[in-house]
Amino acid sequence: MADYSPDEKPDDAVFQDAVDALRRGDKPRAKELLTQLLKTNQNNATYWVWLSAAVDNTRERIYCLQAALKLDPENGTAKRGLILLGALAPDETVQPFPMNRPRAWEEKLLLANEKPKERGFRAVMKNPAVRLMGVAVIGAGLCAVVIFGFVLPNRVSLAPTQTNTPGPSPTFTGTPTLFGATAAPTRVFGGPTPLSAYLPQTYTPTALYVNTPRPPASVDQYRIAKAAYAKGDWDAFILNMQLMLPLEPDSADIYYYIGEAYRFKGETANALRYYNDALEKDPNFGPPYLGLARTRLLINPRFNAAPLFVEAIKHDPFHGEVYLERARFYIGRGDIEDALDDLEKALEFMPGSPEVYLTYAEAYLEQEDVDKALAAAEEAYALDITNLSTYRLLSDLYIEKEDYGRAFDALQLYTNYETEDATGFAKLGQVYFRLGEYESAIRVLDRAVELNKNGVRDYYVYRGLAHVELGNANEAIDDLTIAVDEDDQSFEVRLGYARAYYMDEKFGSAFQQIEVAQNLAESDEEKALSLYWLAKIQEEREEISDAIQAWQALLELDEDVMTPEMRKEAQARLKVLVPPTNTPKPVTPTRTPRSGTATVTPTPKTGGSATVTLTPKAGTTPSRTPSRTPTRTP
Repeated sequence: MADYSPDEKPDDAVFQDAVDALRRGDKPRAKELLTQLLKTNQNNATYWVWLSAAVDNTRERIYCLQAALKLDPENGTAKRGLILLGALAPDETVQPFPMNRPRAWEEKLLLANEKPKERGFRAVMKNPAVRLMGVAVIGAGLCAVVIFGFVLPNRVSLAPTQTNTPGPSPTFTGTPTLFGATAAPTRVFGGPTPLSAYLPQTYTPTALYVNTPRPPASVDQYRIAKAAYAKGDWDAFILNMQLMLPLEPDSADIYYYIGEAYRFKGETANALRYYNDALEKDPNFGPPYLGLARTRLLINPRFNAAPLFVEAIKHDPFHGEVYLERARFYIGRGDIEDALDDLEKALEFMPGSPEVYLTYAEAYLEQEDVDKALAAAEEAYALDITNLSTYRLLSDLYIEKEDYGRAFDALQLYTNYETEDATGFAKLGQVYFRLGEYESAIRVLDRAVELNKNGVRDYYVYRGLAHVELGNANEAIDDLTIAVDEDDQSFEVRLGYARAYYMDEKFGSAFQQIEVAQNLAESDEEKALSLYWLAKIQEEREEISDAIQAWQALLELDEDVMTPEMRKEAQARLKVLVPPTNTPKPVTPTRTPRSGTATVTPTPKTGGSATVTLTPKAGTTPSRTPSRTPTRTP
């Protein structure tokens, strides 16, 4: 995030517009502008406090104020707001909202000796002598007006002069006028903008299963419990529901709701107890069977929950979440067809549910139908952008389709919120590597290893390959040694391992790895890479014959399976390793007499003679063998 100097305020105009919108009561416009500001600067407590005045419901208002207080723990405005909303315990050190002027009734209650002694112009004006002098001055002024205004109107025309003294430029306060306090300096904040801030309307999670009519004695208590449920305050929800038990001892749904809250908290033993209590009150109440199935699977993913799902559907065949949960159960066991059947039912009873589409995507992915999976995941995203599971699945699908730009967007947002998910950071490192951002890949993968060293061993290969690209031989060898242990049949791992050893000048080890890589190569592109590095390694090992064969084999492949640089290097190395041989000049053929063949024997240039011998033509007998010895002048 960019840092600005104290004098540089690029967002002041937008902020002022947001303030003006709030002052005229245009909350939607103010919310839009403040959300835009928070996208560029999430660490500004002032924006969060103002946003709390622009949102419509108490939960969002509390969230904004809590974000501001996390940024600035001394922010009195945020503390006061949270205290007023009941989200923070009263604190005597937090002063009430300041008043711009004293109250009239407080002024009257002050005794004479308690009132502060007045000074300045007001005290002077209370002096009787000064008042008398003022009356005289006013009288003289009136006389002057009469004389000069009416007696001499045609002789002199006087006009009072007015001096416009420029004052200070208008400013806006650091916090909403609703609270009237001055903002404290903002502090560093590690958390991102809540995803709900980007929604035109906050997504509403699954509501309570049933709205059972409550007796008058427990209506108010139930309303408080529902508010706690909406905020995800499970302790408050459990407390208020338990207070209803004496009022409605035979209501099975109260026990079920308490079990749900304990499940959300991860307290599985308490959840199971309350689900069973609900079934004791009413064995025909379907939801506790679903709760038991979910909790049992949470404790042991291999648990056979099928009978519990059957009971849940038997007692409530229109409960869509049972079909959704059973579909997930089937997917986990590879039974995709049954899962798709249940998802069809779930969508019938839960139309527009992002969770149903997300589970569809998981089912299609198990079938390796990436296109259908991606379409379902994008539908889930369109229905609810706050579900982080959607971003995680979308990133997997984009990586599968080698769309690393979109995968990066999804993973960057996901890891901004899920800061402890080692696999999420590992996948982001993989994407950084594919995008050629090797330093970022190493940085993110370091974070993944820090979170779960053994859980991301499959991703060591990308950190190792990034080190190869940056020339860090030792680090690359360390990571790729682990990568080979995880997958010894990967061409990419073996090739990277060979390159790392080559950089470290361990050419024997590099040769061993490139030989394995050659056997694993499947595409022509992989064959080209293996031949290229085999040739370079064999040259360093002084196995020139093997190097020449590798370069020649590389040049025999199609040009489009290698880079132009690889091809040029192969041609250049062959010119060096295989120099051209000297070819003798062609001899001009001599004329052959009809009777035979003439043979000329040259003599040295320093003197002598050339002897010409005529050979008779095959099948004839010469009558004589002429012989002459011409003399050559040096």
